[in-house]
Amino acid sequence: MNPEQFIGDYKTALASQNWERVEPLIHANACVTFSTGSVHKGIEAIKTAYERNFALIKNEEYVMADVHWLVKNQSIAVYMFNYSWKGIINGQLAGGKGRGTAVIVFENGSWKLMAEQLTAAT
Repeated sequence: MNPEQFIGDYKTALASQNWERVEPLIHANACVTFSTGSVHKGIEAIKTAYERNFALIKNEEYVMADVHWLVKNQSIAVYMFNYSWKGIINGQLAGGKGRGTAVIVFENGSWKLMAEQLTAAT
């Protein structure tokens, strides 16, 4: 797998809304910051946050576009991207968009998300 394939696998895993598909792509010491400003450090905190979102947002569609690579080598890659999402929350259509930055690391033969920060569009 290369960094570009990681992004595809990550998007597919998120679309499944199944933590068991997402977990192998997350580093144990990862840190994820949502566009709300909530920070989730470590695999257990990230699991809790993702599972909460999976339960809350039904039929979610998450799109990543305009990926820009800042660094890409054999052990680390850093990229920025635009994102948008939409889904059903409490029976109502909801959505958002913004910009993200992610750091992935190559460890034990696979790429894993080490950090991701999402900011909402203003």
